[in-house]
Amino acid sequence: MSTTTAVAPLTSHDADLLVTAARRAAEAAGVTVSVTVLDAGGHLLAFRRDDRAVLISGETSTRKAYTALQLDTPTADLVDAVQPGGLFHTLPTALDRPLLFIAGGVPVHRDGRLIGAIGVGGGAPEQDHAFATAAVEALA
Repeated sequence: MSTTTAVAPLTSHDADLLVTAARRAAEAAGVTVSVTVLDAGGHLLAFRRDDRAVLISGETSTRKAYTALQLDTPTADLVDAVQPGGLFHTLPTALDRPLLFIAGGVPVHRDGRLIGAIGVGGGAPEQDHAFATAAVEALA
């Protein structure tokens, strides 16, 4: 008989904490962002777009969260893979990086299991990654 340990799913309360932590980190850096949080099934748990953020930042944060969730990898780790000659090379955007993969998406784990993802868009890719990482660390 095998035993499995249940892992608590990502809740709406967790999602609110992630959004708040990411926005606080962004505000401390003087950046306006959009934040998307998905559960393990890819369902939207929370979304927040600052009124001063660029409109596309909402779509960007959502794509980053989906990518991080689907690949169970921070999107910052995929940047080299999508550059010319990389494993996931696609047509670049005006940012000279494919929009789907630029840094800022981070998977969320609990007890070693994937329970969701957060995506942050609106700052430079490195900033978005730092804001998403800070949010995940605040949840731990």
